[in-house]
Amino acid sequence: MQETISKVRNSKPSSSNFFTFIQPILPIACVFFVICLVLILNRYFSFYASFDQGIFNQVFWNNIHGRFFQSSLSSSLSTNVVHANEIPTVYYHRLGQHFTPALLLWAPIYALFPNAATLAVLLVTLITAGGLMLYVLARQYLEPRLAVMITGSYYAANAVIGPTLCNFHDISQIPLFIFTLLLAMEKRWWWLFWLMAGLTVIVREDAGVSLFGVGVYMVLSKRFPRNGLAVCIFSFGYMLLLTNLIMPLFSDDISKRFMLERFGQYVDGEEATTLDVIWGILSNPFRLVVELVTPVDRTIRYLLGQCLPFAFIPAIAPASWGIAGFPLLKLLLGKGDSVLAINIRYALSVVPGLCYGAVLWWSKHPKAFKPSFRRFWIFCISLSLIFSFTSNPNRTFYFAVPDSIQPWVHVSLPQQWNHVNKGIRPLLAQIPSDASVSATTYLVPHLSNRREILRLPMLELRNDDKEVVKMDYAIADLWRLQQYAPAFKDDRGLLAEYVNLIEKITNNQEYGIIDFKDGVILLKKAAISNDKAVENWVRFREGVKS
Repeated sequence: MQETISKVRNSKPSSSNFFTFIQPILPIACVFFVICLVLILNRYFSFYASFDQGIFNQVFWNNIHGRFFQSSLSSSLSTNVVHANEIPTVYYHRLGQHFTPALLLWAPIYALFPNAATLAVLLVTLITAGGLMLYVLARQYLEPRLAVMITGSYYAANAVIGPTLCNFHDISQIPLFIFTLLLAMEKRWWWLFWLMAGLTVIVREDAGVSLFGVGVYMVLSKRFPRNGLAVCIFSFGYMLLLTNLIMPLFSDDISKRFMLERFGQYVDGEEATTLDVIWGILSNPFRLVVELVTPVDRTIRYLLGQCLPFAFIPAIAPASWGIAGFPLLKLLLGKGDSVLAINIRYALSVVPGLCYGAVLWWSKHPKAFKPSFRRFWIFCISLSLIFSFTSNPNRTFYFAVPDSIQPWVHVSLPQQWNHVNKGIRPLLAQIPSDASVSATTYLVPHLSNRREILRLPMLELRNDDKEVVKMDYAIADLWRLQQYAPAFKDDRGLLAEYVNLIEKITNNQEYGIIDFKDGVILLKKAAISNDKAVENWVRFREGVKS
């Protein structure tokens, strides 16, 4: 895997001419930023952002109030709640689920604009900035045209567009950190290299896998073997220390839930450490091979989708497999539908290695950039954009792409915004900012700037005084579930569950119905029901049951 490097002259920008240096890619980057920002803000303000957006927003909100990484929403997903049926707590530390100290870097920005919409803007900004850094990295080897093509491929990749048009997530930091790290490696700026290495591993507990891949490349390419070996030892040792010693200090979630949910097929028992999983994988080579290739059709589609926008060059680039191979291996060996979903956040971790491998390949084969291949490459980019749109990542294009044909399920943009203005916002406005509340999934992000919040059907939590209390308010968007219920079993089930729950807690007078508009119901603890609201609720309920 020895790389012979021939760098392009005059490709080293100074601070004074940096913007001139990146000017060729700026139009593409700006188009990506503006379009994605408009789409993701529409997704948020039209109430299509979901539960994870609420989790991260509550974490950020608690961070700026000195309650670092605490979250009642995260607590509701903990093993104590999910498996042991305990009551969620407001003082639960999310670091036991996902170790994400790097989020503190962006706390000052959030403090200026403490809102879940800020996180949507931050998400798009981070991924766009990652592309700009990729261009600078590519120019260390390539002429501007080729560097623009590779960076344009990054912006057109389904594995980039999908994770951009979604809820905020920690993996959005990975491209920027890894591309900066690789640039520092090329420049021999080792202080910056190790700074980026440190930032990468604190993105989340498994981010060290991406860093480990970089270290393997540095060793096998024989370019920086000593530093590469140090990177491998650092990243692997850090992940072991973190998952086996540090994260268990906060909770048992890493061993009793998340390891088992993703890699439980390799271990026996009700909990597992990182070492248990690694040994389970290595000790059964046959199962390893089976997990790598199955399901065959989804695996092939995933690999083709990752390579498509780059005209499949990463598939023949050794460096791509060296760096991207390890985060890819982690996904292929895991279980669950999300691991091989190219438009979900996990796919983004594979992209930096593919891009860098493509850069190195083109540095050795510049003559292959012929008009015929350029046309093919542009076709691949166009196809990737089409697939990104038709896959409707995270229902961002709900207004343009039907969710189901038979039966027909489609919510138009005017229809959704009419529902937002008539039903959702008037009821949200009635909930005090300091009140505790339980809400349906798509209402959670807009209510998550508070200490006490849960997702329905949960109505109890343990507060800061360690007392179990009922939520002051409960709010449910039943209209939305009603729209999707004809085609989707989960939505039908949730609609029935919420209807039954509302009947139960109103009949026993735990909660009263204080408003009901356009399929959205607002309940208050120990309140007397509003007659008009009850009438509207009964009419809606009968329509659902019929």
